[in-house]
Amino acid sequence: MTGDSPQRASRRPFAISVIAIINAIGLVVTIAFWLLVLLKPAVPLPGSLASLPERASAATTYGFMIGDFLWSVPLLLLAAVGLWRMRFFGWAAAQMANALWVYSLTVIWLRDAYIGASPGGVLFLPFALASFWAGYVLWKRRTLFLIETRVNNPSISST
Repeated sequence: MTGDSPQRASRRPFAISVIAIINAIGLVVTIAFWLLVLLKPAVPLPGSLASLPERASAATTYGFMIGDFLWSVPLLLLAAVGLWRMRFFGWAAAQMANALWVYSLTVIWLRDAYIGASPGGVLFLPFALASFWAGYVLWKRRTLFLIETRVNNPSISST
């Protein structure tokens, strides 16, 4: 922790705290969801299925799992910690996580339109909806996160 952490935390707006908590919950839910899929083989391995559509659907699910562990989990962790500490990396990670929520749910809903609703499409809907609000709030409050850049680099003007 740096010496300015208490100051940063004391000026953290309530909405930023809420977004940090939503990201932390999203992190836990994402990890738990995929661990359940793995531990209780809810989705058969693509190679074990006979029809091409079933294999494609299973491969898409496993692709989302790999993508979530490679991208969503680290971004949600960075977002939760960074927003809580009012750091630029938290703001940037949260914006990237917001884009991933919307992108992922769009693909899942398109797939589900053809094969039926999936647990992931229902479970992650609140996070995708919250990401629209979070993206707006974070954009409006972006200058709170740019202060550390200006302080550490005097060549950047505030205009």
